[in-house]
Amino acid sequence: MKTRREFFKSAAVLTALGATGLPLRAAENKIETPNTGNDRLYWVSVAEKISRPVLENLARRELKLRMPVEQKPGSKRASFTHLEAFGRLLCGIAPWLAAETLSGDELKLQQEFIKLAQTSLDAATDPQSADFMNFTTGGQPLVDTAFLAQGILRAPKVLWESLETRVKKQIVEAFKSSRKIPTPANNNWVMFAATIESALLEFGEPTLEERLENCMRKMLGWYCGDGAYGDGEFFHFDYYNSFVIQPMLLDVLAVLQKRDSAFAPARKIVLARAKRYAEVQERLIAPDGTFPSIGRSTTYRFGAFQTLTAIALQHELPEHIQPAQVRCALTAVIRKMIEAPGTFDANGWLQIGFCGHQPALGESYISTGSLYLCAAGLLPLGLPPPDEFWSAPAAKWTLQKLWSGENLPADHAISDMRTVPLPVLKR
Repeated sequence: MKTRREFFKSAAVLTALGATGLPLRAAENKIETPNTGNDRLYWVSVAEKISRPVLENLARRELKLRMPVEQKPGSKRASFTHLEAFGRLLCGIAPWLAAETLSGDELKLQQEFIKLAQTSLDAATDPQSADFMNFTTGGQPLVDTAFLAQGILRAPKVLWESLETRVKKQIVEAFKSSRKIPTPANNNWVMFAATIESALLEFGEPTLEERLENCMRKMLGWYCGDGAYGDGEFFHFDYYNSFVIQPMLLDVLAVLQKRDSAFAPARKIVLARAKRYAEVQERLIAPDGTFPSIGRSTTYRFGAFQTLTAIALQHELPEHIQPAQVRCALTAVIRKMIEAPGTFDANGWLQIGFCGHQPALGESYISTGSLYLCAAGLLPLGLPPPDEFWSAPAAKWTLQKLWSGENLPADHAISDMRTVPLPVLKR
């Protein structure tokens, strides 16, 4: 049996040799599609590399002491950045923490990180902790309380049901305290309030219609067509349909449908839209694993593909998109970004950038903690190793097929109703 260090060292060697890439051979205009079965090994090693500094330090109640705060000069993000790092990281790795039927070294690593995450939840929500986080002051905590809530919703057995009663009470109080922050009425932030309320609903707590159903109605009312929502009244050409809007709509409606079947028709429509948006996202990945840096917050790196990864996790990919082609496309993207020089500092913390260290890309709301939303690109780790997503032979993704001359059917928009009826929860 290999040690865990040997296990992940072997993963690094394999990927360095190009085991998981599908590069173009320009001279022959052909695409190589090796099938070594090590993509999952690589993704797990990435999850560990991203997660370990945050969770180890937070579990020791030393995150505020140890984590650097890179930011635009004068932007004053120190009071927000730690909840950003924890909430966004947990949102992404939660499905892996919840994954069943793992074995060997991956199982040992998963169990280690489950314990770290559970201890970190205590450290982040205990008012006596040196790492007690800001859930109330300023607007930003609304955002990252929601990402933390989303993480718990994605792994309730290990991130909620297994916790001590004391820690559960701390989390509930922290989530309720975020209600002090008003919900902006004109952009994607309505989804943060709705996500927090849906988690409280799962915890058996009373919820507020103005922060749950009413926020959902606003978001659904901004649908633009062909699977995309506006960020408020107008469409924004960025990745917020994936960073926030579509995944949170799916997760909140899943909670509401579980509570009341009257929400099922709304979730069916929202799922159809998300599948179309995921289809578009898969087509954005170029043959070499690059994708367009468009709009704000591109320093969230491969977190830009959260809608695609959420749809893959739920086994809802369109029929003509093979899970293996999504795996291979995303592996190429992740390798491009995670292995770019400057992505991490000397101590393993993420640095601001899209491909490497590019501080000029950091808007005034970006800091070290913000960057951990990249973990949302790792959601398919929640699928067990035998799942087709991981076990099927390597496959070309759409733009690899097209640019190598394959004869594919044309792409088409979808049509659906603009208004989605949303009932009121029975309280």
